[in-house]
Amino acid sequence: MSADALATAVIAAAGSGERLGAGGPKALAEVAGRPLLAWSLAALEGAAAIGRVVVAAPPGHEEEIGAIAGGAPVIPGGASRSESVANALKEVESELVVVHDAARPLATPELFDAVVSELAKDADCDALIAAAPVADTLKRAQAGRVIETVSRSELWAVQTPQAFRAEALRNALEADPEALARATDDASLIEAAGGVVRIFRWDEPNLKVTTPADVAIAEALLRERGLAIAR
Repeated sequence: MSADALATAVIAAAGSGERLGAGGPKALAEVAGRPLLAWSLAALEGAAAIGRVVVAAPPGHEEEIGAIAGGAPVIPGGASRSESVANALKEVESELVVVHDAARPLATPELFDAVVSELAKDADCDALIAAAPVADTLKRAQAGRVIETVSRSELWAVQTPQAFRAEALRNALEADPEALARATDDASLIEAAGGVVRIFRWDEPNLKVTTPADVAIAEALLRERGLAIAR
């Protein structure tokens, strides 16, 4: 992080970890020798474009998250991901903000710097989101029966980090509670509000840890990078 940085980072770390079977908040689950949250914090520490980090924690676990966050502000999350981000945005004063899921431990400092830099250069853009082209064949089905094969030529698998103009994101988060509960990423709220969202292509591994199998894959990739901590 740098004193001359352009953006604040919000880490969405309020996930329950139920599908992971972690027995507690996902952000506290150990991956390659560290709590999952710690990998995102380490990447942000190395990002020149990030000047400050705010962490949205599972309510009731602020102290545990704070012990990992190294002095970064920790605020209680909400009932939905979007509510957690909205709570964290109250601590953001910069013009640009980057939202990142704690469940993506493979994001690099270079990726954080790139999305912030590209957004800062494009005054007409409200959000710039990391994404990769969809590689699999896609089919639409009803009750298990294939209805059609969907062209993947214009489809992207969306990731985080996602960089926003903070005011545009605040306005988008004023949507009704049902819309917030349905949103699976913050960029979709910008789209619904009529904002401009652009893709930043990122082909490096950046998986979201959701299941125990994902943990194994993430650990293997972190070892490959020489980052895993010996037990």
